[in-house]
Amino acid sequence: MASRISELVLNCADPELLARFWSDVLGYVELDREDGAIEIGPADAGFGGLQPTLILSPSSEPRTGKFRLHIDINPVDRDQEAELERLLALGARPADVGQTGDEQWHVLVDPEGNEFCLLRRRLDPR
Repeated sequence: MASRISELVLNCADPELLARFWSDVLGYVELDREDGAIEIGPADAGFGGLQPTLILSPSSEPRTGKFRLHIDINPVDRDQEAELERLLALGARPADVGQTGDEQWHVLVDPEGNEFCLLRRRLDPR
């Protein structure tokens, strides 16, 4: 038997802000709150579902340096350019990490500067 990812934890200065942002981005809902942390995930799955939940955990420590891990997302109900417009309207910002301009993805940052990529291929929403 192997393991699988059940939760991703993101330390952040403002869990409320990032919970709203990532819930809007992913179509997630709030599942739980504990000690200032907010867990969001698919409405019908909850803990242990096929998709990992995201825990926004409060941290007063300033982020230093580049994260070694980032989130990649794919659109499910629109093309990449329409999804890019939606993400920018939600508060994402373009990020320059040395792209050439020929990539098939967009590098963005969330409202606290955490990098994520919008990939091109549309996925099945299930």
